[in-house]
Amino acid sequence: MSRRDRPAGGRGREADTMMMDEEGISVSDKNVKVIKSFDEMGMRDDLLRGIFAYGFEKPSAIQQRALLPITQGRDVIAQAQSGTGKSSLIAMSICQVVDTKLREVQALVLSPTRELATQTEKLVLAIGDFMNLQAHACIGGHSVGEDMRKLDAGVHVVSGTPGRVKDMMEKQKLRTRHIKLLVLDEADEMLSMNFTEQIYNCYRYLPPDCQVVLVSATLPNEVLAMTQQFMTDPIKILVKRDELTLEGIKQFFVAVEREEWKFDTLCDLYDTLTITQAVIFCNTKRKVDWLTEKMRGSNFTVSAMHGDMPQKEREAIMAEFRAGTSRVLISTDVWARGLDVQQVSLVINYDLPNNRELYIHRIGRSGRFGRKGVAINFVKSDDIKILRDIEQFYSTQIDEMPMNVAELI
Repeated sequence: MSRRDRPAGGRGREADTMMMDEEGISVSDKNVKVIKSFDEMGMRDDLLRGIFAYGFEKPSAIQQRALLPITQGRDVIAQAQSGTGKSSLIAMSICQVVDTKLREVQALVLSPTRELATQTEKLVLAIGDFMNLQAHACIGGHSVGEDMRKLDAGVHVVSGTPGRVKDMMEKQKLRTRHIKLLVLDEADEMLSMNFTEQIYNCYRYLPPDCQVVLVSATLPNEVLAMTQQFMTDPIKILVKRDELTLEGIKQFFVAVEREEWKFDTLCDLYDTLTITQAVIFCNTKRKVDWLTEKMRGSNFTVSAMHGDMPQKEREAIMAEFRAGTSRVLISTDVWARGLDVQQVSLVINYDLPNNRELYIHRIGRSGRFGRKGVAINFVKSDDIKILRDIEQFYSTQIDEMPMNVAELI
């Protein structure tokens, strides 16, 4: 019986029983081992070389629990807070399971944004540097012809956005018969209404015994319920919600009575922003454009990014920001998910996010992998309720911003 013929939800109730391990992380299978070093995971030597060369010394908490089950072929749902090595978990797992002698697509990663898909491709290539592994990012905004050429030549891994991947499958350029692993990155966003249909359309093309892995910082119950339709008896490794507060990140608010006062507050903070690198989040593309123009008009140097910009421009801005030539980036939530720039230690919510899950994704841009970070929220009087709701939801505390905030970064 293939995986798709099995009853939804695997073994039923038993599969949903969660146990807490010694570090307070919930797992659904008592056989999940906590393996504290990469050397003990039975990884191939050329992959270990790539992992250590990249700068990883020991696995993070989520990697200690999820790497082995994934590489053993189990369906896995992995939830951990931003900056804890979920992207590298994906890259390491893929590099371990791919057979480089077979020049066919064997692993497919679907991501909600083009930037995240590209970042995953680069991470797979970096960690698989000693393996002669071929990967390609299949994303909108890039040449369809180039995608076809790359796929015809043969690659082991495709990292892409659902629309372009589905297109390549329909054109029979992305051959699926050897795909053994599907990863949905930022799965809560991927399974939201925007992408559900496209994901199912991609999934239809995959072999019946394809392994499925879901990764995200937040996994609402409705997403967990949906996973029963295409996962078989998954191992769940979940961080409880009140542990999702990002410990290394100090969170503050600045009370501004009126919307127009936010701009002056931001100008006052500009010198503090450029000590490090900062990301400023607005809720709309229009607001990003308006704020960028207004900052530049006041002689402040800022970059901007949102989903309506041409792909080439988005890539150039990302490259500048990663290189540190640009220090302040104004963005919509297109930047909030999974993008890792090591130097970002300050996030400003010019607008409070529209939902609570986005808050954790945004402020997770700072304090990556245990480093310290600061998040500052601009709060109008009618935003106080939203702020208190976020505090309560994540069992966290957001204090008024102190005068010496620069010293905390």
